[in-house]
Parts: sequence; structure tokens; C-alpha cells
Amino acid sequence: MGGKVGVLALQGAFERHVAVLRSLGVAAAEVRTPGQLDDVDALVLPGGESTTMSMLLESSGLFDPLADRLADGLPTLGTCAGMILLGSEILDGRADQRCFGAVDIAVRRNAFGRQIDSFEADLALDQIDGGPFRAIFIRAPFVERVGDDVEVLATVDGHPVLCRQGAVTVAAFHPELSDDHRLHDAFLREIT
Repeated sequence: MGGKVGVLALQGAFERHVAVLRSLGVAAAEVRTPGQLDDVDALVLPGGESTTMSMLLESSGLFDPLADRLADGLPTLGTCAGMILLGSEILDGRADQRCFGAVDIAVRRNAFGRQIDSFEADLALDQIDGGPFRAIFIRAPFVERVGDDVEVLATVDGHPVLCRQGAVTVAAFHPELSDDHRLHDAFLREIT
């Protein structure tokens, strides 16, 4: 990819995403302001705490510009909290928590349990070669409702954990915590 990929850097695991993208030879930049958002051709919304990220998006002035860019087709990868924020409905969220509605899914926060219930699972992903992808789930959400235009790419115990709609891909897990960068690579190949 010839353009620059931004990583929302308000809270959460953004530094690991930047490192993975750079290891794949991509110009990656941390995004904290609307001006920085204007300078990127794709975006990663990392894991973290979704209610905190939602409030920080509002206080930084990024929520509305990001909503506009998403509506215009900005290629985006959302992981864990990023999945929650990119969905159209947040289950078990705060009453005032906003989401972008970029993917027509209802996402349940902390659906697999608390921190102590974190786990890893091997996912068979058709869009990447090389065997199963080892996914790391930490206080992970899952999808309870999938809209007609959403493609489910992977499930755990019957629950969608990797979905795509248009230029937006969302994952309930943390691919940046793995040494396996195939999911980031697949995202980059889709947007070139």
C-alpha cells in the first residue's frame, strides 16, 4: 500500500498496531487530532476500553470527523474495543456511549467474560493462507446480530468474532499481540 495508515492513539493497544504495520513496510502514524485523521488513507481502531475511547473521541473532536470519513468509505480495521465502536449497536454499554454504525452488527461488550477468562483460539480464515490464525481474546466482545450485508469471516462457539462490511473489518480479538501478522497483511492487501 502506498498511502499512510493511521492508528487511533487515544487509549489502548495502539503502539503494537503501529509496530506491526511498520514491520509490514507501511507508513503508519498515530492519530489523535482531526488534522492527523485527514492525513491517512486507512485507519486502525485498537483494543482498549470502549467507553473510555468513546469519551476521548468526543473530547478530542475526532468523533464526527471520523464518522464522516467512515461514511465516505475509509478502509478501517477495528480490534476488540474498535469492533465495539464500529458496530451499529452496543449491548451492555453505557447509555451515552456512541458508536459509528460502520458495520451492521450488535456487539456485546466483555461477552466472553472478565480478564481472568481471557483465552486463545485457532481460527480458520479463508482470506489468509498458511493455516489457522492463533487469536488472543482479552475481555473480548462477540457479535449477537449480523446484518444482511455483513460477511462473517470467523466464529468461536457459534459467535461471530471476525466480520467485514465494505471497507471495514472488525475483530473481537487482538491480532497485534501475536507474532502472526497475516490479518494485518490481509487488511492491507484489501485496501491497495
